[in-house]
Amino acid sequence: MSLSLIVNPFLRPPRTNGVSESSHLFCALYPAKHIRPGKLKVQASGNTLGTYFRVTTYGESRGGGVGCIIDGCPPRIPLSEADVQVELDRRRPGQSRLVSPRKETDTCQIYSGIAEGLTTGSPIMVHVPNTDQTAHDYSELSRAYRPSHADATYDFKYGVRAIQGGGRSSARETIARVAAGAVAKKILKKFSGTEVLAYVSQVHNVRLPEHLVDHESLNLDQIEESIVRCPNAEYAKKMIAAIDAVMARGDSVGGVVSCIARNVPRGLGSPVFNKLEAQLARAAMSLPASIGFEFGSGFAGTLMSGSEHNDEFYIDKRGRIRTRTNHSGGIQGGISNGEVLNMRIAFKPTPTIEMKQHTVTRDKHETEILSHIRRDPCVAPRAVPVVESMIALVLVDQIMAQYAQCELFPINTALQEPMGSLSSTLPTFPVEKVGCVADPSVGL
Repeated sequence: MSLSLIVNPFLRPPRTNGVSESSHLFCALYPAKHIRPGKLKVQASGNTLGTYFRVTTYGESRGGGVGCIIDGCPPRIPLSEADVQVELDRRRPGQSRLVSPRKETDTCQIYSGIAEGLTTGSPIMVHVPNTDQTAHDYSELSRAYRPSHADATYDFKYGVRAIQGGGRSSARETIARVAAGAVAKKILKKFSGTEVLAYVSQVHNVRLPEHLVDHESLNLDQIEESIVRCPNAEYAKKMIAAIDAVMARGDSVGGVVSCIARNVPRGLGSPVFNKLEAQLARAAMSLPASIGFEFGSGFAGTLMSGSEHNDEFYIDKRGRIRTRTNHSGGIQGGISNGEVLNMRIAFKPTPTIEMKQHTVTRDKHETEILSHIRRDPCVAPRAVPVVESMIALVLVDQIMAQYAQCELFPINTALQEPMGSLSSTLPTFPVEKVGCVADPSVGL
């Protein structure tokens, strides 16, 4: 069997005696008959989310700025920089004593995709410049790895990294997600009246009981009333005290952000690999410092019996099929059922702390490190708008997928509902006409 190696130059390691060591392995794995010349491609960047509503983020914490390119946005959506800025202001640092003191206005600029205040359907570029850069804060990090940061693994993977600010692993990258999320939220509101809201439900061991939050009436003002973004005043005070206490000793704590989505169209998500909860989990777990995801009853559901956990159906006053409980979190079989989506995302304690820790240097010597870098003692409060944005991005992408597959032709009104206000004018047909018999006299 003849063997052939076809590889782009950037993939080739240094050669020894004219043949690289990896060439032998590559040839063993890929015989010539399985390789088409010029067809070998490497696609492993991971900077793009979505299939129909695609968002690509760029930039680093200490570079010229960060931003995103949104491709697939529907045309004729009213959009301005002010619409995006409202969401960015909720995420920016320096807004309270509980977050990083870095002074950034995070002022956005939209460079393309807008004409006369409306989206044009072409790619939208949103850019936010970095202004408060203090590279000297990171001088010690040029030689030693911060425990539980991405410093070491970036070196392990790439052999090089942006030392100042953590590069792409910095939470500053989430600016781009929030900017794109602002556009997604506008689409959801306009198309189906869908609203995505998140709030802090736990800081360290202070946990807000779920029954104290009414997910049907919860609003943004209730969430933003507290600097910790907990909609319950009593528990908000406890959470703030917990963060203050750990911040005073230079340490950090983790937290949980709960997120709901109301008025979500039925039918979003697909069976097996593209279940809606799987898509939501992927988006949430891509966030910096995220370490866990639950939807519906989550792990607590394992403590219930089937008779307790099952969501029984009933017909509401409008003649719609509903569930009396929502242990499923608005998703059954990987597909949205029209109930409120309910999920929780756990975030680890901020790894940057003002305490001595054991570590190693890049040249493999054990040492100690003490960081004096600006940081959030708990990431949960600022993660709230970021979580909302990620969920909104997934829902818009899934709405487009559902429309393309299941509403391209008239829907079955006996079993299906049009997804949004814009869908109410679509033609429909009754259930008895779902099937058809081919007429042999008609050519196909």
